[in-house]
Amino acid sequence: MSSPALAATEPGRNCPLCPRLAEFRAAARAREPGWFNAPVPSFGDARARLLIVGLAPGMQGANRTGRPFTGDYAGDLLYATLIEYGFARGHYQARPDDGLKLVDCLISNAVRCVPPQNKPLPAEINTCRPYLAATIEAMPRVAAIVALGRVAHDTLLKTLKLKSAAAPFAHGAMHRAGRLKLYDSYHCSRYNTNTGVLTPDMFRSVFARVKAELD
Repeated sequence: MSSPALAATEPGRNCPLCPRLAEFRAAARAREPGWFNAPVPSFGDARARLLIVGLAPGMQGANRTGRPFTGDYAGDLLYATLIEYGFARGHYQARPDDGLKLVDCLISNAVRCVPPQNKPLPAEINTCRPYLAATIEAMPRVAAIVALGRVAHDTLLKTLKLKSAAAPFAHGAMHRAGRLKLYDSYHCSRYNTNTGVLTPDMFRSVFARVKAELD
């Protein structure tokens, strides 16, 4: 369950800061009034040592269900991997009431609102970054951050004040930022897995390392 401190790091349901995303969200609400259609809050425990940062909610996934990576293919691979390495327990059934619980883990996104074509603009990533920074600040025990994809990696570099030349994105890489370790993974999207950019074994290897180094 999220703490009050963590809840305070989330944008409001009608966040107006990115006009393009607010317009897109309004159109989705009109088209699918039963969907969540709002900035998707982080999922997990603020006292977790592991933070996972994705790109943004998917239209059919988190934007529909209101829970990160829930309801699309990326969630199938992510949550199966988290269960395998003890960062989640229960059964993932692609809906927010499936009873799945995260263990020592919190999942968030670089951009909290669904963007058109899954592509937030640089200005939107910049505008949403303070929420990501506040999330990290609200996690007193965080020691490891997994960036899912280059966009998450790049915004985390700015958040953690790391220079890109000193911490280039590469699948399986680890970079230090003070007491934190930043781990890189290709995003667990259907496109990446279908094209072989990311295999389940490649993805598991990142979390195996995180688990070993946290323990």
